Amino acid sequence: MLYYLYDNTFEGFLTCVFDAYYRKESPARMVSEDSAIPLFTETHPVITDADKSGRVFQGLEKKISKSALNMLFICYLSEIEDIELILFRYIQKALASPISIEVNFADDDVLALAKIYKKVSNEITHIKQFVRFQKTADGIFFSIMDPLYNVLPLCSDFFQDRYADQPWIIYDSRRNYGLFYDREKTETVHFDHPPVSLKTGNITREQQDETESAFQDLWNDYLKAVTIQQRKNLRLQRQFMPKRFWKYLIEK
Repeated sequence: MLYYLYDNTFEGFLTCVFDAYYRKESPARMVSEDSAIPLFTETHPVITDADKSGRVFQGLEKKISKSALNMLFICYLSEIEDIELILFRYIQKALASPISIEVNFADDDVLALAKIYKKVSNEITHIKQFVRFQKTADGIFFSIMDPLYNVLPLCSDFFQDRYADQPWIIYDSRRNYGLFYDREKTETVHFDHPPVSLKTGNITREQQDETESAFQDLWNDYLKAVTIQQRKNLRLQRQFMPKRFWKYLIEK
């Protein structure tokens, strides 16, 4: 078996594709550099190269549409097991085919990526819907989430446009990184000790802005006042608002 080891970035993955073509190989897996490798497995360390990845991208631009290229990146962020191999097979078919393969859903890999794309897109929608900010004592609006897929990079522009006048952090507790917007630009941040509970997403009273708890109480009082108890439908709530998000919702 042949394993390609890379830095777990999309640019690194495209470099893997370039090396596979250049070396005329079909790797059994493409995995992160720090992954556990079975004994007696041949490995090829891949060094991310912007020129190599760019050449693969340019080749794909001639074969598939911009929306399909975007789909490849979104599916890559799903982080599902062996997504690299599915994408690699798709790229091989796209480059070899005289016509576009984008809507050939009779092909297993085209169909698989279409399903993955739908799941990741739904998760993006959920993050946009269910992010709840809490104002900290230093004036930053903080939110914590636990998305199934690595979708924060795909939500950055949305939140930057929507909350352009206030500094905020959206933190991915599963992957231990977040996006920090300082009213001018968005950058990636990491916390060794996040300022909130990773289980509940709650900021302690000491870390909250002095008005935050009052606003949360007002919000809860409002929701209680408008709720019609006789029309409560928890099953329908779970359908439109997955229960895994409830712990982060102030109103819940």
